[in-house]
Amino acid sequence: MSKTLVIVESPAKAKSISKFLGSRYTVKASMGHLRDLPKSQLGVDIEHDFEPKYIAIRGRGDLIKELRAAAKGADKVFLASDPDREGEAIAWHLSHLLGLNQGDKNRIEFHEITKQAIQAAVKHPRQIDQARVDAQQARRVLDRLVGYQLSPLLWRKIKKGLSAGRVQSVAVRLVDDREEEIQAFVSEEYWSLTANLKSAGGKFLAKLVKKSGKKIAITSKAEMESVLSELKGKDFQVAEVRTKEKKKQPSPPFITSSLQQEAHRKLSFSPKRTMMLAQQLYEGLDLGKEGTVGLITYMRTDSVKIAETAQAEAKGWILSHYGDEYYPPEPRRFTNKGRAQEAHEAIRPTSALRTPDMLKGILSRDQLRLYRLIWERFIASQMSVAITDTLTVESLVEDYLFRANATTIRFPGFLAVYEEGKDAGETADDEQNSLTLSVSPGEKLSLIELQEKQHFTEPPPRYTEASLVRKMEEEGIGRPSTYAPTIETIQTRGYVVKEEKQLLPTELGDIVITLLKEHFPDILNLEFTANLEAKLDRIEEGNTPWKSVVEDYYGPFSVTLAEADEKIGKVKIEDQVSEELCESCGRNMVIKMGRYGKFLACPGFPDCRNTKPLFEEVGANCPTCSKPLVVRRSKKGRKFFGCLGYPECDFVSWEMPAPDPCPECQQLMVIKSTKRQKKHVCTNRECRFTKVIEEEA
Repeated sequence: MSKTLVIVESPAKAKSISKFLGSRYTVKASMGHLRDLPKSQLGVDIEHDFEPKYIAIRGRGDLIKELRAAAKGADKVFLASDPDREGEAIAWHLSHLLGLNQGDKNRIEFHEITKQAIQAAVKHPRQIDQARVDAQQARRVLDRLVGYQLSPLLWRKIKKGLSAGRVQSVAVRLVDDREEEIQAFVSEEYWSLTANLKSAGGKFLAKLVKKSGKKIAITSKAEMESVLSELKGKDFQVAEVRTKEKKKQPSPPFITSSLQQEAHRKLSFSPKRTMMLAQQLYEGLDLGKEGTVGLITYMRTDSVKIAETAQAEAKGWILSHYGDEYYPPEPRRFTNKGRAQEAHEAIRPTSALRTPDMLKGILSRDQLRLYRLIWERFIASQMSVAITDTLTVESLVEDYLFRANATTIRFPGFLAVYEEGKDAGETADDEQNSLTLSVSPGEKLSLIELQEKQHFTEPPPRYTEASLVRKMEEEGIGRPSTYAPTIETIQTRGYVVKEEKQLLPTELGDIVITLLKEHFPDILNLEFTANLEAKLDRIEEGNTPWKSVVEDYYGPFSVTLAEADEKIGKVKIEDQVSEELCESCGRNMVIKMGRYGKFLACPGFPDCRNTKPLFEEVGANCPTCSKPLVVRRSKKGRKFFGCLGYPECDFVSWEMPAPDPCPECQQLMVIKSTKRQKKHVCTNRECRFTKVIEEEA
């Protein structure tokens, strides 16, 4: 009986696939890449057409021997790595390591780990797609040339251990540029005026929007008082009542970037955590009687395409649970943007019939939450539009126009299942009134009160991990597979830190970006980087030789590198001197930045190597021992608050302590923030006293 060896990337995937193939198949895992460029040298022969030098990855020798032995004992070998550039390159490297014929059809590809998909894949093997491999080679070689030649320059000019990268440096620039915008922002005062009105049909709120037919802007208290004096004692009258029907379309099913953004908004997952959980759902989990099953399609994709079989299954579920009116007249089709790969699918459940509630008690809490998000988004994408009725009431007093908006859902459609989240700073229209309100043009209104409020314009928000992913996608920086690792890298390198979900550049990050902006403008240029990504896509399409793209990039880069090495002097980062004295030698200790935040170090290094933690007090005392609470960081860089008396006192809080204790029970209060309000909440579960300290109008 002939034997077939199938090689996948991970043991989890191997376990899932084994159950769908018979005893004639052996499934083994390569554990990712087995060959790569060497770490100890450049590994690219610049003088000979940028030929890469690939070697077996250290520590993988025994695994390579095992796979070679298995391949020799098999009649046929199928390479089943992931269906993207990286997966294609892994298959190509495997074929070389195992001595396979490059012209053989030994590559199989699938976008979901289900019995139907796996069995179909083994029936339709193909040759390795050399164009896709070349696109990955070009990216790998370019990143190596930039990283291994630019990083040593930073070591010589700034300090050892720094790194620069073709994509990571652009990501840091985005964060740094946004911080510059924020610091340069000049806030301006403005005022709003809301009328609380009463009609025969009920009460409603209306905002001042125009004067004499033109948009009104009130910029000072004096101007507001002038408006109020003009309105004093005047009658309000309904000028116009408008109703309008609006249809809201559902969002397409997830692609990699939209999944990372929505999981951050709704579940507070970092892109890295989202991709880790999605990988688990894709590779397969043990569902008991069903065995190990892949629950979602491949999670690295920029395509919104959906298989007809999946659409048919979703249609059946929608019709049986909601009825005909919740399904559109025709199956919904979504159009891919740019160069999205048509062969790929969107991220969706492998079966629409496998509802999240069926997986309770089987999946972990976070696996289930992410699966629910993916399932609901997919089902909603196939449902009818939502229909809303919008009422606009415009009221006049003298030549001032006040406007009230109200929206009611007439037919929920897809909203019965799912509604897309919003980023910080995005607000819904001001629609707080009920559509049951009955008003008529010409009707006189009673004024209950006028509510004036002072505001100040705010700078653009700092990037979160989710909004940075969106910006990178919009600008064409990186690919679906690179968003999460790039954002992880810039934090690990100490160029960017995360404070309360917001990304801020460190002093080190700012220094590096300032230097790169001056001497390597192309590397940090968004359009230049996006154009290079487009060239990589053309390589994958078979339209451009990969080495010509590398040559076009490297020529100007090497000239710039040589010029920068001559022009840039030694950049000295001055340490901030503290008042803390070194116990060993008496010098004033200086503040330095480490991977886990700032710390104190003796300036006498290397003669004196004394260091100690630098604690930033938060203005609140420990509820256990009354010592000051200070900012600390976990090993993963996450900020938390602990007692200065640690380890004698081990009190910690993930939430920012409020300065004053609870007025009811004297226990610690913490600060909780939402988009619309900030409040102090008592940590005593039996008390839970709450005080709103800031609320948006």
